[in-house]
Amino acid sequence: MTKYFTKKIYTFKTLMKDLVFLISKIRQISSIKRNKDISKAFFEKIMTVVTAVNGCVYCTWFHAKQSLKSGISRKEIKNMLNLQFKTDASDFELPGLIYAQHFAETNRKPDKKMTDKLFEFYGDKTAKDIILIIRIIFFGNLTGNTFDAFLSRLKGVKAENSNVIFEFFFFVINIPFLLPLMPLVKKYRSI
Repeated sequence: MTKYFTKKIYTFKTLMKDLVFLISKIRQISSIKRNKDISKAFFEKIMTVVTAVNGCVYCTWFHAKQSLKSGISRKEIKNMLNLQFKTDASDFELPGLIYAQHFAETNRKPDKKMTDKLFEFYGDKTAKDIILIIRIIFFGNLTGNTFDAFLSRLKGVKAENSNVIFEFFFFVINIPFLLPLMPLVKKYRSI
């Protein structure tokens, strides 16, 4: 039986799709912070829930720290990382967090009914901003996971359906950003 690196990672095609999407939304990205419906804590909760599903150790470390800064307790952070956020979320946050978890679990293919409920509950602007926050952290998660997939390959555990050449170039491009974080996230690492 072959053991594989099992976290979601980028392929060249999915990376290009996500980059094009995020670049096309650059104006909306810059306006998210002005959306009064999305507090700093709610923003971090969305990021943390998606990260919990995708398992990026770099994003886990970073967003746990950001969550603390935004006023979220250690207990709440631990609950979010274990996807046990329902008792800690406000009635306003809960639909967004459930959607964030669903979006990540379905690997960017949410059920249309779930998306419709999100828009019905939050309205057009806030629902679009929540989806964009999810897409931003998804990009970060898969970046970290793809970096780790190459490290895992060096240990003899490759990612299923991956390409060594793409992983290598992706790794080299991201070394300046992720290599300095590796000692900081060592306790979260589970490769």
